[in-house]
Amino acid sequence: QVQLVESGGGLVQPGASLRLSCVASGPSFSTYALGWFRRALGKEREFVVAVNWSGGSTTFADSVKGRFTISRDNTKNTVWLQMNSLKPDDTAIYYCAAVQRHDPTRRLPVTEYEYTFWGQGTQVTVSA
Repeated sequence: QVQLVESGGGLVQPGASLRLSCVASGPSFSTYALGWFRRALGKEREFVVAVNWSGGSTTFADSVKGRFTISRDNTKNTVWLQMNSLKPDDTAIYYCAAVQRHDPTRRLPVTEYEYTFWGQGTQVTVSA
């Protein structure tokens, strides 16, 4: 079992930056692919970004490419989502997700159905 706890959300103005953190408890963190999803009010949860076990492979939603980055430190059981040039459309609850992947050649998981463990989410609001 893996428990995920997100933090770092808040209220910011358009153009600002935020860094979200997700800390995992449980064994074998380095065997998990990790992802960030978000759900805006009245909308379905959507994929934001995923990263493989080493941090060497990532995939981003088109809506955040060039503005968001993801990194992880397996020694700290932590993954970060750096969000720059934030827009009002980025307003949402952001969720961290994890799925164990023993085959490093598989493509990164980009749908919520591929993930096993989820955090409770952290609210990000971008507003003037």
